[in-house]
Amino acid sequence: MKFFITSGKRKRATARAVIKPGNGVVKINNKLIDYYQPGVARLKLQEPLMLAAAQAGSVNISVKVSGGGMMSQAEAARLAIARALSGFAKDKKLEKTFLEYDRHLLVADVRRREVRKPNHHGKARATRQKSYR
Repeated sequence: MKFFITSGKRKRATARAVIKPGNGVVKINNKLIDYYQPGVARLKLQEPLMLAAAQAGSVNISVKVSGGGMMSQAEAARLAIARALSGFAKDKKLEKTFLEYDRHLLVADVRRREVRKPNHHGKARATRQKSYR
């Protein structure tokens, strides 16, 4: 059986999507997309499925996502789903549709958390406050 595996990243979240021929079932962490919470994240996940309605109805997609927060996980899974749909269909028109709608459907956001520096107070760029003058 033919299947396609892709991944997506956002901040600390990593998602792996497996797509194979089927009848349009989409699961995130073994949970149907209809029951994914919060609702805003569910809508983000459904964007690539709505744009590629013809291809999405004939495949099953399973996504495993871990790390990061709720919205980071949703955006990583969204990226993985869009990449899986465009890679499985091998359709340049679909890729163009994704890129025109939102570039982050196919291209990952490379921004990451800055590493904490030694001898700094708390965050990476924070310094101790001076109280004299």
